[in-house]
Amino acid sequence: MHSLTPILSTITAAFLTSFVEVVEAFTIVLAVGVTRSWRPALTGAALALALLAALVLAFGPLLGLVPITILQFVVGVLLILFGMRWLRKAILRAVGVIALHDEEAAFSRETAALHQQATDRRADYLAGVVAFKAVLLEGVEVVFIVIAVGAAHGQTLYASLGALAAFILVMLIGLAVHQPLARVPENALKFVVGLMLTSFGIFWTGEGIGADWPGADLALLAIFAVVSLASFAIVRWLRSTYTLTGGLAR
Repeated sequence: MHSLTPILSTITAAFLTSFVEVVEAFTIVLAVGVTRSWRPALTGAALALALLAALVLAFGPLLGLVPITILQFVVGVLLILFGMRWLRKAILRAVGVIALHDEEAAFSRETAALHQQATDRRADYLAGVVAFKAVLLEGVEVVFIVIAVGAAHGQTLYASLGALAAFILVMLIGLAVHQPLARVPENALKFVVGLMLTSFGIFWTGEGIGADWPGADLALLAIFAVVSLASFAIVRWLRSTYTLTGGLAR
């Protein structure tokens, strides 16, 4: 069980993170394909995926040259920063301070922008650039997190499989329904991803500085539970404050 805990948590974290990012990238690529044509949409997406693959091949092996304790500490701190960023936005969305992410609204915005470019002679080129940027920007975060959650314990393969499964699932669903995946509980997923990344970060930062976690890898579950309880307590407190004051300082 001790060996399965980090593997399952690595796959789950990579899958959920990738799923959220791929949904956002897919929405923009779909808007390009439907509004303009599928050729620039798929070309831009393919070029971005090729560049991301090159980044993984270039930087992935270099991590093997870094001492494991230093790698765990650096990756742990970075994951805490990433996780807290995701958690902050998820908490503020849950409280109502910032709006929930809406894939249909994002699709409409991208479609309107592409329609405005329709008369430009470079319309296909600009549409391809939009698809390229969407896949690249979302993909860079996926690549970092996949390498981060996998490298600290030598589980990059499992993290990659989780990310690949998310990519295939989003593509299959998206191509089947041929519309934005608005029914995906994306904001709830972002909350969970924030909790997982923060928990991973705390666990690996501790290992990097030589902490002896009680229960070894099972301590990750306890850290996740503590971070979750603290986050939900903050949401409850902010909601009560928001109700009493009629709003929060933004």
